[in-house]
Amino acid sequence: MKIRNTTVVCVRKGNNVAMASDGQVTLGNTVVKSKATKVRKLYNDKVIAGFAGAAADAFSLLDKFESKLKEYKGDLLRASVELAKDWRSDKILRRLEAMLIVADKDRTLILSGSGDIIAPDDEVAAIGSGGPYAYAAGIALIKNTDLSAKDIAVKSLEIAGSICIYTNTNISVEEI
Repeated sequence: MKIRNTTVVCVRKGNNVAMASDGQVTLGNTVVKSKATKVRKLYNDKVIAGFAGAAADAFSLLDKFESKLKEYKGDLLRASVELAKDWRSDKILRRLEAMLIVADKDRTLILSGSGDIIAPDDEVAAIGSGGPYAYAAGIALIKNTDLSAKDIAVKSLEIAGSICIYTNTNISVEEI
């Protein structure tokens, strides 16, 4: 799945978790919005979720994920597994072109439309068109600076935004 419509990065450092996204929304090759918010706190501010992909698809997935979180009382892994099951088996959900990064105080997960639930090996995870740039920048910053999780997330997105044409530097950040 090729996601060209945003960049989201999640950084863990110490007891802090920060997730940030750019604000650009594109329609074809045109920027139609530059200050969208693509990261949200969920489940009594104990979970952060960020999305990349087609906006309507991403919002649908985010809504489904939030209802799974409520159903499973904030259990991030269980909610993610149940969403992945639905995503793979439901004819309509299966066609959605989006990805999610979700995180709580204990873990970060990347959820894809092919039913993948990926727990990254590193303290940094990223999705979207600028994801590889944000990921590389985040790893370099976490290993070579004393910056906070929030500062690393923001700087990673600034770097991705300077390289990826589908990523801007109007950055939204959420922390838990």
